[in-house]
This record gives sequence, C-alpha cells and structure tokens, in this order.
Amino acid sequence: MNEQSNGSGTARARKSNVYFGVAGGLLALAGGLAAGHLVGKDAKAATTAPRAGSAEAAAKPAPAADDPSTRALAQAVGERLGKTVTVHAGATQIALRWSDLGAVIDHDDLPFAERRAKNNDVASLVAAGALPVRVDRDAALAAIAKLKGTVDRAATDARMDLEARTIRDDEPGTGLDVYGSLAALESAARTGADDVTFPMVPLAARVTRQTLGIDDISHVLGTWTTHFSVSDKDRNFNLKLAASKLNGHVIAPHGAFSFNDTVGERSEREGYKIAHVIQAGEMVDGLAGGTCQISTTLFGASFFAGLQIDHVSNHSRPSAYQPIGFDATVVWPDTDLKMTNPYDFPIVIHYRVASGEANVEILGKQRPYDQVVFERDILEETPFESEDRMDETMPEGSETIDQAGFDGYKIKRWRKFYKGKKLVREEHWDVAYKPVTEYVRKGTSTDPEAKMPAEKELHGPKPPSEGSGRISQ
Repeated sequence: MNEQSNGSGTARARKSNVYFGVAGGLLALAGGLAAGHLVGKDAKAATTAPRAGSAEAAAKPAPAADDPSTRALAQAVGERLGKTVTVHAGATQIALRWSDLGAVIDHDDLPFAERRAKNNDVASLVAAGALPVRVDRDAALAAIAKLKGTVDRAATDARMDLEARTIRDDEPGTGLDVYGSLAALESAARTGADDVTFPMVPLAARVTRQTLGIDDISHVLGTWTTHFSVSDKDRNFNLKLAASKLNGHVIAPHGAFSFNDTVGERSEREGYKIAHVIQAGEMVDGLAGGTCQISTTLFGASFFAGLQIDHVSNHSRPSAYQPIGFDATVVWPDTDLKMTNPYDFPIVIHYRVASGEANVEILGKQRPYDQVVFERDILEETPFESEDRMDETMPEGSETIDQAGFDGYKIKRWRKFYKGKKLVREEHWDVAYKPVTEYVRKGTSTDPEAKMPAEKELHGPKPPSEGSGRISQ
C-alpha cells in the first residue's frame, strides 16, 4: 500500500514538472515574440523617420530652434546675418546682406556652437570660422545669377573696319563664375566675413584676329566705280542686296572666288525684285535686274587688283555704265564670274552702293605691281539692223523707238602689268558683241482719236568714240 502510494506520488510530481516546463517554455516564447515585436517596431520607426533635408524634416521645427539654451545664440547669429557684406565681382563692388545671399541659421549646429561659444559670444565663433550658418543653395544661386547679369561684360569680336582700312582687335570679356562664387560664399558665410570676392572668368571672343582670316587691309590693290540712276528704286534695291553679300568677303591666299557661290540665288525668296535686264540683246524687265552691274563693277576692281580671271562672260550687248569690252555678266546658276587670289596674302572685297554709285575696293597688303593697265582695240564693227513693228493703236504715219539699235563689235582686250616702266606680264582676251536690232513702232490707225503712247526711256550704251581705249591704275 505504502509502496503504491509512494509510486503514485512520484508520478504526479513528474507530471507537474512537465506542465511547469511546458508553461515556462511558452512564457519564454511569448517573451521572445514580444521582444521581437518591440524591436521590429523600433526598427520600422527608425527607417520611416524623415531624412535630414527632406520635405518632411523641413516641415518639422528643428529641435534646437526651441531650445532655450540656444535661443540667445540664434538671435545673435540672426543679427549677424542681417548685416551687410561687400561683394567684389570684377570691377564691381556691391553691399548686400548675408540673408540676401541665401545665408541662414543652421539650427542643427546651434547646440554644438553654443558649447563652443563663450557666453554666446558670436565673435569667438567668427574667429574660429564656426558660425552655425549654412547657405540655402537655391536662394544663393538666384542672388548670384542676378548679380551676374549686371557684372558680365561680353567679349568684342575682331572686325574689319573697311572704311578706315584697318583691323579692330578682339577684346576678351569677363563673366561671373557662378559655382565658384557659390563655393566662396559658403566659405565666407561660416567666418562671417565683412567681404567676399566672387571669381570672374575670361570670355573669349567668337571672332579673333587669328580667325578673321586677314590681318592687313591697309592698301587698295584695285578699285572701280560705276554709276546708276537713283530713280529706279527696285533696281537700286537689287544692287544693294547683291553688294551686301560681297562686302567683307575674304579670299584666302591662292583661294578661289565664285560670284554665284558668294552671292547665292537671285530669287523672290531671297528678296530680289523685277528690274531692267539684258536678255537676248534686248533690254527687258526681269527678276534681280541690276545684279550684272554688281559683277561688272567687281570685275573692274579685280582686274586692276591683279586677280587671276578664271572665267568671265561679257553681255550680249555692251553695258551703258561700263567701257566697251570691260563688263562681266552673271546669271544664276550657270553664268558665273570666277577668279583666284594669286597672292600669298589674303584680300577682302569692300563694296559700297549709295548715291548713284557702285564702288568696289580690293583691300590687302601692298600690290606687287606699280601699274596695271586695261587696253582694248576694236577689231571689227558690224552695223545693226532695223525692224518695224506695226501698231494699230497709234495714229497712222507716227512712229516711236521701242529699242535703240547698237552696232556689233569684235574687240581685243589686254591687261598689262608694270614694275616701274617695265612691262613684266601681259594677258589678252577676245570679246564679241552681236549687233542690237533697232525696233521702230509705227502707227497704222486711221481713228482721229488715236493717241501716241507714253515715250519709253531708252536704255543702251553710247558708241565708242575711238577704236582703242586705255585705263590704268
């Protein structure tokens, strides 16, 4: 009995120990889970906290801003930021407040600055270069950019003063270095400096004397002038437009020149107007009328400048504004005036069209010839024919000239180069003009009310007074 009782008690004791062990394990597990939950919650809170500088952090008041122990120092630093600083930018000096330049109190640094400062003495922080100040980069960049607009000085390009026949040198400009200025500003703000220097950088000219392509335009190698009526507004406009494409054009040493390539297409799209042109020997209205006077005047100046004449075509009839045998016609895009600069130095075309004169100068260094001569001889002359045109609107027996006739010519043209009185070189061309038919309009009307038309302005050259001619420069 006793044995049985003792055995039975021992079994119960063992069972109780098992229960307590299980319960303890469960409690330990519960404790572990609870601890794990708390750690996870703290970690999550840490990972979701606003980052410094983020919008969430900026929206919350800085911890030190409301700290009574730093309030006095913050006030002293704020007063410091309200004072002016002298900004040096090149030759410009301007007084601005630190706050105008984007400097603000660094509230995160206030507690550390308060411990470093002696009795909130800002001067000690200034001496240590440790003011609790930071620079709002956006505000600072805006202030620097505004200043940049007033202190920057643009570079001056080199240019040819064709009227004065001289080269104006390029001059570099200066510009405010924005990000260099920002770095200088951030450094000076921490020291509370009384002035700050913003760095300037040089601005190179777009066109320098070296890239201009020519360095001497002091001599006139050759020049030529033709005249025109100022009353023909559209033709005058064409003259000026074409000349503007040539004025200032530089031809490199031994470089080629094409009138059509330089002036370009003569079209309505380019602005050209209808005016008198010579077509098939007859003076008619055509687009870009007057351009040939520009090419002819250029040919004259280039002839005396000694340029190599690679291709030139004369008109179908002599020009009224040019000596016979001394003209150059151009037609886009096939008929061109082509030349080459034969010299070891560059040359430039100076073109002026004003007050009834088209004038060209070829400018560069000294011409190697003392004299260049144009000579021509008329070898053959062919009389012009006359053709009648009947007009039923004109009174019978009346007549008027539609187009004046002009004889045809075969001409020999020379160019002679002299050094002193010695002929050192000679060139010649054969030039031919076909006769220009005279058109006579005759009236056939028997109507007593028939009237004569308005008299036409006749365009045409004057016959040469002599068989030979000579011009020298």
